[in-house]
Amino acid sequence: MIAIAQLSMHLPAGGRPVTILDNLTLDIPDKQMVAIVGPSGSGKSTLLGLMAGLDRPTAGSIRLDGTEITTLSESALARFRRAKIGYIFQSFHLIPTLTAHENVMVPLELNGERDAGARAADLLATVKLADRLDHYPVQLSGGEQQRVAVARAFACRPPFLFADEPTGNLDSATGTQVIDLLLSMHRDYGTTLVLVTHDRTLAGQMQRVVSLRDGHIESDQLVPDSTGATGSFA
Repeated sequence: MIAIAQLSMHLPAGGRPVTILDNLTLDIPDKQMVAIVGPSGSGKSTLLGLMAGLDRPTAGSIRLDGTEITTLSESALARFRRAKIGYIFQSFHLIPTLTAHENVMVPLELNGERDAGARAADLLATVKLADRLDHYPVQLSGGEQQRVAVARAFACRPPFLFADEPTGNLDSATGTQVIDLLLSMHRDYGTTLVLVTHDRTLAGQMQRVVSLRDGHIESDQLVPDSTGATGSFA
């Protein structure tokens, strides 16, 4: 479970603090799929990064699987992220000097997993890139790079997966493939999936949509058993 209580984030700008998130409280049950939506500047990506332990809040509490991550030391937080968290960036963030196979192997090797090479190859086959193992990111299309990023995020079977605009840099057809891949891997692994998106189609395929505005939760709704309308949130 993800339990967020009275979370605030203030950043300095022009000599005075700017409020990004303001006293936000949110609970996400295990294995739920949640879309975080809202206008630009509403705090979506900041909230996602805080949940993933990529940054520390000004105030408040974030518990993942019962662990208060805001008070962990840097080394303990790094170990926790390796074991519990997968993260997918909009801009892929693959290591350019490593092949697709090596990129997926990195978290496995850091986690000390045996047969990291075989596990990475199996994951790339799962995302339909078995014939791209030895290709470098520059040799892959945007959709292929994002599929490598998905495989890397799922490599250590994390109970929590966070994705920041996972289809934002992709055309609609390729974006649909990535959405289908995320949904199928969620079903296979039972991962709690939280993503930030402007895409109504993607948000409509989640189980819950949380809308932010000006650092507050504007609405929090369960999604009916439909894919929702196409288009973009404001």
